Amino acid sequence: MHVGMAKITKIYTRGGDEGLTSLGGGQRLRKDAVRIAAYGTVDELNAHIGLAVASDLDAGIAAALQPIRNELFHLGSDLCILEEDKERFNVPRIEQRHVDALEELLDGLTEEVGPLENFILPGGTTGAAHLHVARTVCRRAERLLVTLAETEAVGSHVVSYLNRLSDALFVLARAENRRRGVDETCWDSRA
Repeated sequence: MHVGMAKITKIYTRGGDEGLTSLGGGQRLRKDAVRIAAYGTVDELNAHIGLAVASDLDAGIAAALQPIRNELFHLGSDLCILEEDKERFNVPRIEQRHVDALEELLDGLTEEVGPLENFILPGGTTGAAHLHVARTVCRRAERLLVTLAETEAVGSHVVSYLNRLSDALFVLARAENRRRGVDETCWDSRA
């Protein structure tokens, strides 16, 4: 078993009782700050992906999600340390290689499921439906990061990572349905 960066000996600290929380570099921010909302949403995204995995996904789909779940912890680390503190703390970050891996996954899965010929309604198997929910949470995290990046420096690959990940989650949901023999429900624009 790989040992992580943090050893947590006590879950509660009472430090947030005043509505503040600490970044990895020690700075205190309000819990409703955009940076906190962004990495909180990344955590929510990871929980939704975990729920999808727990819903008996196709083994190949579940395996594809495992490195992504770990990378989302990298992304949380990337966001909880300010850019000016990153060299001092040497924390895991989202890098171009993570974006490239998502593009490779997308290319392979798109070949499998074929081109999208119409908008599809989220759903299908329980696992695919969970992946669609994860996709929408991913888009929210991306929007929050774009807002944050307007006023603060963020990692150079975090927005593109989330952009690719939301696409990957969409295609993973399509692949899950296809592998389970569940037809996609197309949007009927005339209904």
